[in-house]
Amino acid sequence: MMIACASHFPKLTRTSYNDPMPTYPHPPQPEARPAGRARVRASIIRGLARVAGGKRGRVLPPERLANARILIIRPDHLGDLLFLGPALRWLRTRLPAAHITLAAGSWAKPALPGLTDGYDELIEIPFPAFERGGRAGVLQRWELLWRWSRPLRAKRYDAALIARPDHWWGALLARFAGVPLRLGFDTPETAPWLTQALPPAREHAVASNLRLVAALTGARLQPDPATHPLRFELTSRDLGDADKLLFDIFGVDDVHPLAVIHPGSGAAIKLWEPEKWREIARRLADAGVRVLVTGGPDEIPLTRAVAAVPSGDVIDLGGQTSFSVLAALLHRADIALGPDSGPLHLAVAAGTPTVHLYGPSDPTLFGPWGDPVRHRIIASAWNCAPCGKFDWPDLPAHGCVRDIPVETVWKEAERLLTMWYN
Repeated sequence: MMIACASHFPKLTRTSYNDPMPTYPHPPQPEARPAGRARVRASIIRGLARVAGGKRGRVLPPERLANARILIIRPDHLGDLLFLGPALRWLRTRLPAAHITLAAGSWAKPALPGLTDGYDELIEIPFPAFERGGRAGVLQRWELLWRWSRPLRAKRYDAALIARPDHWWGALLARFAGVPLRLGFDTPETAPWLTQALPPAREHAVASNLRLVAALTGARLQPDPATHPLRFELTSRDLGDADKLLFDIFGVDDVHPLAVIHPGSGAAIKLWEPEKWREIARRLADAGVRVLVTGGPDEIPLTRAVAAVPSGDVIDLGGQTSFSVLAALLHRADIALGPDSGPLHLAVAAGTPTVHLYGPSDPTLFGPWGDPVRHRIIASAWNCAPCGKFDWPDLPAHGCVRDIPVETVWKEAERLLTMWYN
């Protein structure tokens, strides 16, 4: 990424702004019991596990492990797939002759350049409960389990790694597929289907993934972002498309300083108020920073609201970029801001300094995997955060992210800009 000098920021000075903080009623208690359907499902799964669960303690001898057929199951969306990259690349380095298959949802495909060189084969599985839109019913979920276990059984895998700690469906799929070694985490609904279960820990998701692959090989790891960084492979075409887009918008080749605001997230409860992002965009533009507001096609109303600043330096790109072109734009940017989301983790992988907003999600588990000096976390001050719950029934009453003050976000943005360009 091109580094600008201090002269790029002639207007960037400390300014005092009024920052009214709306007050929201507190949400339901985070300690509330799971819904009745979830309790019934858990009871059924535990009952089945007592009858058909796996034997514990199986390991692969070194000579077989070196050429093993390994299935890695990760059902999640973009940010979680990016978090898997360091572990896959480490495993490939450790077992260069092994055949590594990644099982992921079709929705995760845009993140695959972040896993380059980490796997040999991709199998797209429509994991129930992770599809967006209409959810699969109970019968459909069990039918999918039976249907997908047969082709996986035919591939005769030696080991399966369940990379999401609570993914009982994936662990059960590996059991039905006859995989002899099934390694995952010791959570109540998942552990009965595993042959080896690691104790869960309150650690970053990247560290958990690295610990999982290390356990398969018997190695010891000390995960850290410097040694095991996030990556996203950018093609010359992606960079060229981003550069052309920037030139078409601003009419110059060297667009610095440049900020990207990505206000959207996969869960509505993570969102900050559009009016607050618009105020940040206005202040950046007033400071001489050009601003791109990005988002997917379904986020166009949000990006339009954020970019509604009377300045030619704040541009709405909602619905106008692919994930790979977004990565290239982030790579060209000097700072990226947004709530906890896949695109913010993409910015970290692209090497861009970031400001992340957190409320219900836990930054210890899902924070930016990078230098904390370059990647700033702003967490809600609510005493119940992080609760880890994203499906509150009364969303308008839930303001743990929305209560984060504009001034707090602005100070972090100023700090990053002045730190790197003064």
